[in-house]
Amino acid sequence: MTDRRPGEGWYGPPGGYEDATGHGGGAEHGPPGPRQQGHGQPGYGDPWHPAPGPAYPAYGQPYAQGAAPAPDPGPGYPPPPGPTVPEPPPGYAWPGQGGPTAPGPYQPPTPAVPQAPYAPQGPYGAHGTQGAYALHPPGVPPAPAPEQWGTPRPPGQPEPPGPYEPPETYEPYEPYEPYEHAPTGPTAPTGPGRAERRRAARSPGHRARRRPPKPSPQATAPSRPLTRTEARRAARAARDSPGVVVSRALGEVFITLGVVMLLFVTYQLWWTNVRADQQAGREKERIQRSWAAGRAPGAFRPGEGFAIMYIPKLDVVVPVAASIDKEKVLDRGMVGHYSEGGLKTAMPSARTGNFGVAGHRNTHGEPFRYINRLEPGDPIVVETREAYYTYRMASLLPQTPPSNVRVLRPVPAGSGFTRPGRYITLTTCTPEFTSTYRMIVWGELAEERPRAQGKPDALVG
Repeated sequence: MTDRRPGEGWYGPPGGYEDATGHGGGAEHGPPGPRQQGHGQPGYGDPWHPAPGPAYPAYGQPYAQGAAPAPDPGPGYPPPPGPTVPEPPPGYAWPGQGGPTAPGPYQPPTPAVPQAPYAPQGPYGAHGTQGAYALHPPGVPPAPAPEQWGTPRPPGQPEPPGPYEPPETYEPYEPYEPYEHAPTGPTAPTGPGRAERRRAARSPGHRARRRPPKPSPQATAPSRPLTRTEARRAARAARDSPGVVVSRALGEVFITLGVVMLLFVTYQLWWTNVRADQQAGREKERIQRSWAAGRAPGAFRPGEGFAIMYIPKLDVVVPVAASIDKEKVLDRGMVGHYSEGGLKTAMPSARTGNFGVAGHRNTHGEPFRYINRLEPGDPIVVETREAYYTYRMASLLPQTPPSNVRVLRPVPAGSGFTRPGRYITLTTCTPEFTSTYRMIVWGELAEERPRAQGKPDALVG
């Protein structure tokens, strides 16, 4: 280490210097850094050769030898880099600064008391050097430089942390694929084999990657005008074949038929009942108005209502009209009286006879839909202009052909009656939604009550 004089800082012989750790420098070490500049500067210098004063002149004062004034760095900042002015001994000044000049020959100062040997202090800095190294006294070998300068690190010192390096990115793990003749001992791999992976790839739950469709040659080929022959071929290929046209037409026909059938069923099962109820209600009001007007009983034209029938158990109230015409009577929600031709039956007011009526079981008001639920003794009331006629249900014929007209005779066949009397016969179609057979219900008159005496007990209760 080169001996220094007060004010000379850490500079050694021409072209070299010594750093804060005592290492000599030269042209290979480059120019001195902030720790090598100046002697006696606050935070710099040699603790064994304390400087008597600051190395810089007062701020704002010119340097010696015509140097530029030092800028004021402000409080808390280190002195600006650049040439420094050595400080003269106490009581003297350099030429040009006033005061007596420095004495003749240089007298080296008394060496300071040796300090403790090298002891690193603090962690390594940002440049790989340890924080504050205790400077060695004269005669003590300098501390080794950090590993950055090629000198081995002192024993027991931790390795300085290097710059941050991001973690390595690894490829995704692929399952081990055993060889064709893999060992079967304890060291054999346990992952799925090639056959298992292929079966898993063919399973429905496996979502395999779909390759994009390859473009057709027509799409990749450069566009050019088509010739007349090519245009005709393309147009012919774009047309639908006769089979496609026929199948498409048949599909449209079937769809149309299905819609029409659905509408027809809706009309039959719902709309006909709505219309029949409205028409039967209007006819019942008309009958009651005619009774109030005092019209005398007599012959009734076909379709004209003359009575009202009540079936309390079935909650049925329906007008009775002359004739069993389908359009004029039955489809209008009314009950028709067998009053024409060879099937003519007696009126309720007759002294003996069979009062026969017919009605729909399904659709068009369906007044007789549930007559099969009647039991012997259930009342059936017929109201006319003069009286209420109460019949009691006697028997039921579940099924008979339409040609069996004997059920309408004055003494109905199959009813169980054996002598003339005042009977009632209800006829309707069966099974439901068909007209293949007829269902017959018979009843016998139990009470005749004039209207002036009020309603019978069957209607009041």
